[in-house]
Amino acid sequence: MRRVYGVDFSGARDAGRRIWIARGEVVDGALRIEACHRAADLPGGGTEREPALSALRRLIAADPGAAVGLDFPFGLPAGLVSEGDWESFARGFARRYPDADAFRRAYVAAAGGRELRRLTDIEAATPFSPYNLRIYRQTYTGIRDLLTPLVAAGAACVVPMQPALPGRAWLLEVCPASTLKRDGRYAPYKGRGEARRAGRARILEALELAERVAIPAEVRRAALDDTGGDALDSLLAAVATFRAITDPAFPGPRDSRYAREGRVYV
Repeated sequence: MRRVYGVDFSGARDAGRRIWIARGEVVDGALRIEACHRAADLPGGGTEREPALSALRRLIAADPGAAVGLDFPFGLPAGLVSEGDWESFARGFARRYPDADAFRRAYVAAAGGRELRRLTDIEAATPFSPYNLRIYRQTYTGIRDLLTPLVAAGAACVVPMQPALPGRAWLLEVCPASTLKRDGRYAPYKGRGEARRAGRARILEALELAERVAIPAEVRRAALDDTGGDALDSLLAAVATFRAITDPAFPGPRDSRYAREGRVYV
């Protein structure tokens, strides 16, 4: 069984401070969380975006037995993409869009000003279109600086657009908000104050009891104390990844839309 990582991603300039990574092992059919920390704390990492993403790429590339859940869109609506397959789309991505703003402008124009959603966005009830103003930098940075380099280096497979091959890390798109919605547990938990902290505590309790997730005390404290909810989101990303890879049907149907647009595992 593979090691499991859940990554609450960010494309911000201080991404090393904002990205949280939960790591766990599958033991006797349950998920045992081992650590949860910021990307800035990775070997060679830092607060700035470039060293943080470099450290995250190294972490993934060094663990071919990993299944990594990442909470950013892996693709765009098929009707807006001219390439016939996802890998061609990803390999030409940086050349077509020199920066995140050029990326967003191109897709807003192609969609006639509308924010179109992928099939998986509708099915998983994700909050935003991949090029929405709130997440377009995350989408752009994730595809350009994480997925594409790892695929080009032969270090990872992006599932389900690519086969889940042995000897490579598997990268899965997840969405913590969608996971909570699926389970009927979505309630305010981000922010300061006792009510929001209590919301985080309820989610952690549900993960431990209903999902059979073992969370050590120091990780639990980190998730409770992080008022932004990013540490908890990385745990939810790990849980969604664990669910996906232990599902006998994984990686799921080879639907042509999923193969081009991506699929959110909840």
